[in-house]
Amino acid sequence: MSSTVISDIATLVTNDPSLGDGSPLGLVRDAAVVIEGDRVVWTGESSKAPATDNRVDAGGRAVLPGFVDSHSHLVFAGDRTEEFNARMSGRAYSAGGIRTTVAATRAAGDAELEANLTRFLGEALRQGTTTFETKSGYGLTVEDEARALRLAARHTDEVTYLGAHVVAPEYAEDPAGYVALVTGEMLDACAPYARWIDVFCEKGAFDGDQARAILTAGKAKGLHPRVHANQLSYGPGVRLAVELDAASADHCTHLTDADVDALANSRTVATLLPGAEFSTRAAWPDARRLLDAGATVALSTDCNPGSSFTSSVPFCVALAVRDMGMTPDEAVWSATAGGAAALRRTDIGRLTPGAYADLTLLDAPSHVHLAYRPGVPLVAGVWRRGVREV
Repeated sequence: MSSTVISDIATLVTNDPSLGDGSPLGLVRDAAVVIEGDRVVWTGESSKAPATDNRVDAGGRAVLPGFVDSHSHLVFAGDRTEEFNARMSGRAYSAGGIRTTVAATRAAGDAELEANLTRFLGEALRQGTTTFETKSGYGLTVEDEARALRLAARHTDEVTYLGAHVVAPEYAEDPAGYVALVTGEMLDACAPYARWIDVFCEKGAFDGDQARAILTAGKAKGLHPRVHANQLSYGPGVRLAVELDAASADHCTHLTDADVDALANSRTVATLLPGAEFSTRAAWPDARRLLDAGATVALSTDCNPGSSFTSSVPFCVALAVRDMGMTPDEAVWSATAGGAAALRRTDIGRLTPGAYADLTLLDAPSHVHLAYRPGVPLVAGVWRRGVREV
């Protein structure tokens, strides 16, 4: 395998506090990274870099791990521009809007769905995302949920079965029957394509008892839980996520002190999705409260056609700093190492020997510019598994 050094890096985010300045970001100044194959094999000061076959000059710019987007909904068809326009004119978001996308997704062919998926993945890659999770949830039939997961699995290992997004329209008068389908025939068809199982535990979707039954059934099939929790109202989602050792409780907008304490004393990551609050004018999650309590926080896009139609992690970083009480360092950590923690991964989200060589080069001297210069296309290069793709 050939080796490549990326040198003359003004500031390198390693996410290893044993390196550089000793902060959680492990910042190394005047740094270099050595890649061999698909892995990082060395990081440190440029002057101490070992000899390599190839060299890339970062030109005094910043390098950080590729973003880890641990929550997205990318297998869908249709458009909800009119809904967004109406909502921005005063109509509140509710879970029922999901059904609009369900109808369009069911009517779409495989080629259309996969073309949409790859388009959004290209967008995300150009903005520095090198790992993404994505979910089903817009089919709500056995065939359509399995189809969504099969298409997603062609592009990522982080695939989530979300048959429990909302109750399918055919079961509007029989939610118990839909739960039986989600935990039975649909689960059997979907489990081979998925790593995770998720449920929207919320008024208008699934209550705590239904969510527990669905997640427990998924665990019995070898799928690990994630939970859409406490987005629109206070509820049992966060506590259920912690009880079942879910990898993440996502949204976490409406939290009691007991919810915060539960997260802080568990392995469950609080994944915050500020694109949803931006796009629905909802209350912002209080990241400061979670961080001060000792909870692990991730930042992700929640890219979906209804409530957060953005694939830009840098945009979410800027929102988190401006409106959720995070420092730039905390937001960048949460969008990289935090996302990795939400996927229970140690081989991504950091730039240390043994990790995948997933790097983002910014056209700026510091990662702080992601919040300092919001909306500016700062990503100047992206390496994924050691290959430069942007």
